[in-house]
Amino acid sequence: MAYRLLLCFAVLSLSLSASAQTADELVSKNIQAKGGMEKIKAIKSLRMSGEVVFPGGFKAKAGQESMRPNLLRQTFTLQGMTAVQAYDGSVGWQIMPFGGRKDPEYMGEDDVRDLVIASDFDGPLVDYKEKGNTVEYLGHDIVDGDDALRLKVTLKSGDIIYYYLDPDTFLEIRTETQEFIRGSVRETASEMGAYKPVAGVMYPFSLSSGPKNDPTSWQTTNIDKIEANVPVESSDFAVPASLKKEAPKQ
Repeated sequence: MAYRLLLCFAVLSLSLSASAQTADELVSKNIQAKGGMEKIKAIKSLRMSGEVVFPGGFKAKAGQESMRPNLLRQTFTLQGMTAVQAYDGSVGWQIMPFGGRKDPEYMGEDDVRDLVIASDFDGPLVDYKEKGNTVEYLGHDIVDGDDALRLKVTLKSGDIIYYYLDPDTFLEIRTETQEFIRGSVRETASEMGAYKPVAGVMYPFSLSSGPKNDPTSWQTTNIDKIEANVPVESSDFAVPASLKKEAPKQ
């Protein structure tokens, strides 16, 4: 009996070790596929511009600026009005002029969670251990009829992102996110493609996303241009002076 128990523990340990090595191997291949760590870290800021297509066919101009380590500003222009959502590294704020709301306001926990995840400049896989994230390899899966390699990334916050990697290129083709907010779970999904190099690093120029259980309500972003290492000021992400007197929403 003791021998059998030892054998079981040995097999289990080897299995866990192989799984961890496979996860690290896939993370390494994903980073190499994007251009390698050196080129990824050489990019300090990004500016993106494109068009968002919503269900029903109406369109809007979209833009995004980001800077290391976790500064993010997104804009959305429709009918001459521009909405802003930004994260300054600790809190999120927004200007949503539609419906006459033209003053900046803090974003609540529910609304800012997506922005916090997106603000990770290199994404959760790069330096994942240093960030407090964990990665597990879950084997093969199917995305739109094609084979994919599935990784489970548990963020330091407790939220979970499932990455689906193309087995040929090792670039992500789909992600599924579970956010745990106030005792409930919010599930979203994204599919990405049309990868192109920018400063030696591969970025998707097409992105569709929305609620995981309702693809008919997804929006598609077609990116026209991505610029790397553009001059960006940290003040562009800072909370407006008119808001600093107020406490952030909880």
